[in-house]
Amino acid sequence: MKLIGLGTDKIGTTVLILLASVSFIIPLCNLVSPADSPLHFSAYTVSVLGKYLTFALLGLSLDLVWGYCGILALGQGAFFALGGYAMGMYLMRQIGTRGVYGDPLLPDFMVFLNWKELPWYWLGFDNFWFALLMVVLVPGVLAFVFGWLAFRSRVTGVYLSIITQALTYALLLAFFRNEMGFGGNNGLTDFKELLGFNIQSEALRALLLMISGVTLIAVFILCRWLVNTKLGRVVTAIRDQESRVRFLGYRVEMFKLWIFVFSAMIAGIAGALYVPQVGIINPSEFSPLNSLEIVIWVAIGGRGTLYGAIIGAVLVNYSKTVLTGLMPEIWLFTLGAVFVLVTVFLPDGLVGLMRRRLQESHS
Repeated sequence: MKLIGLGTDKIGTTVLILLASVSFIIPLCNLVSPADSPLHFSAYTVSVLGKYLTFALLGLSLDLVWGYCGILALGQGAFFALGGYAMGMYLMRQIGTRGVYGDPLLPDFMVFLNWKELPWYWLGFDNFWFALLMVVLVPGVLAFVFGWLAFRSRVTGVYLSIITQALTYALLLAFFRNEMGFGGNNGLTDFKELLGFNIQSEALRALLLMISGVTLIAVFILCRWLVNTKLGRVVTAIRDQESRVRFLGYRVEMFKLWIFVFSAMIAGIAGALYVPQVGIINPSEFSPLNSLEIVIWVAIGGRGTLYGAIIGAVLVNYSKTVLTGLMPEIWLFTLGAVFVLVTVFLPDGLVGLMRRRLQESHS
């Protein structure tokens, strides 16, 4: 625990213990206990928990770039969706008839649209390793190109936020078009297999939950280590006093660029883990509203803490699941009200409140 600076942080330690418990105990219970056992969790519960963990990973990626570097990116959902589409393309290539040499042919939606051949940018997605590479490479390259142009031009603050949101909306419009070859409005769905295993099987769902949890813990530890290195301290200094860091001789735009690209890659991984657990990826994931919700998760949990983003993502999405089932018409109003209240009365989020309570109990 010393490695990630959580030795004296009870909140962070508790979060890690809870994540490890959910990631291992629930899948193991499902794998060893019969379906009628009280220790057996339903497929719906396992899928929802796995989805929460991917959202926590997505929130973590935004907290890294916003909480520690001060870049309020309103397009984090775009990187999440791109990672999801990369995984979805692999899953779609596992559906349908096979060619003479056993290679998958056209996805079913392309057959329906009377496509004659596979687009060049679909080539290679019948290989799992290639899809994994694209999960991090595509969001990373887009973030690099966008960040290089924006940070070199010293676009900051609300202007940068608006541009990232515009990028997300442009991708939304592009992926809605049938001629793009990504399923149009319906997106990619009806997946059958993942590495030869039935994607609906309880064993695979339990394994995906475990992988999501392990990935979240590993990325959290890596991010915690990074922000405590000299590189991370320079990034934090840029957040607090960018002009002073620039005057000291540091190339501010390069530091911003690496953390922006790294956070985009994490978001892409989150999207790739999300898709096989929910069974669909469509252009609605590019919606600017989704990116705004990610900001709310981090703000409610407490930005600049990493585990605050995890707490915020899980709590908000659990509340969304409950309220949209009971009173769906009031969910957005409730979310907006909570965000305003947290911004006004809890600027450090729930983590800040818990820290103050712990300090008071020890004083």
